[in-house]
Amino acid sequence: MSASPHDAFELPRQSMSNGMQVGISDREFNALRTLIYAASGISLSATRRALVCSRLSRRLRELQLQSFSDYHELVVSEGPDSEEYQLMINCITTNMTSFFRENHHFDHLRNKVLPALRERVRAGHPRRLRVWSAGCSTGEEPYSIAMACLNFWGTTAAQWDLRILASDIDTEVLARADAGRYPADQLENIPQDQLQTHFLRGRGDWAGFCQVRPEVRQLVAFRQLNLIEDPWPIRTQFDLIFCRNVLIYFDHPTKNRIISRLADTLTEDGTLFLGHSESAETTTTGLMSLGNTTYRRRAAAGAAAVTPVPALKPADT
Repeated sequence: MSASPHDAFELPRQSMSNGMQVGISDREFNALRTLIYAASGISLSATRRALVCSRLSRRLRELQLQSFSDYHELVVSEGPDSEEYQLMINCITTNMTSFFRENHHFDHLRNKVLPALRERVRAGHPRRLRVWSAGCSTGEEPYSIAMACLNFWGTTAAQWDLRILASDIDTEVLARADAGRYPADQLENIPQDQLQTHFLRGRGDWAGFCQVRPEVRQLVAFRQLNLIEDPWPIRTQFDLIFCRNVLIYFDHPTKNRIISRLADTLTEDGTLFLGHSESAETTTTGLMSLGNTTYRRRAAAGAAAVTPVPALKPADT
């Protein structure tokens, strides 16, 4: 798409499937949640049975399968590197996000992190910032981070080396995030002057939509990444990591292991932002709490101590 605000863009195709939902037995649910857990680390309690049934029923209809046992057999036979394995995970993941969600974290970014970074530059450090948005969903979070940085830096923004890694396990939401196109009503909490600065308005078939401007989109690299894979395909140490409302889908051993690895991926004095109902263990990770689910890696911390955890297994309740 051209950078011109007068250009229109083609609407994506959407497939709709109708039909009755197939029931799921205890045995089928347990088999599927064990498979999903091994593939993604997502721990599905018994209360998520209706969710699994509803979301995977779409795959049964599209594949013209008669039961969840048939679906489980198909996924296992095709293997973890297959397209259907990925589609299963895409169906199960929950993607709830918005621009500048949990704004207190962006206040901390604007009022604490970026001013401190500016002072470091005055002391001779490079104008460089590396950020990871882990569990980025449809992209609102990493684009919000980019816009907050550009707004703070103003006319000096071009002098900064900003790179944002945005990762998610769900390939469908990553494709939408990379396109950077959103219904206009999802941008209502963004001030009008910022809409004009950072977005293009769609025309024709895309009337009622906005797209993030190329100069913002180019700061963000979207990649598929499974947080339970080991090692992560990452070589960079990050100044900031946003991993918000992601850990709630894991059991405690998996969550603690991921937090320890996130801490190890931070630079000294790097900042980790978690979701509003999440928390990090500070005694074993080298992290210190700054309040409001915000953590900083201690400057004197070496490699974080990691307590061995048992093999993955789904939650029982």
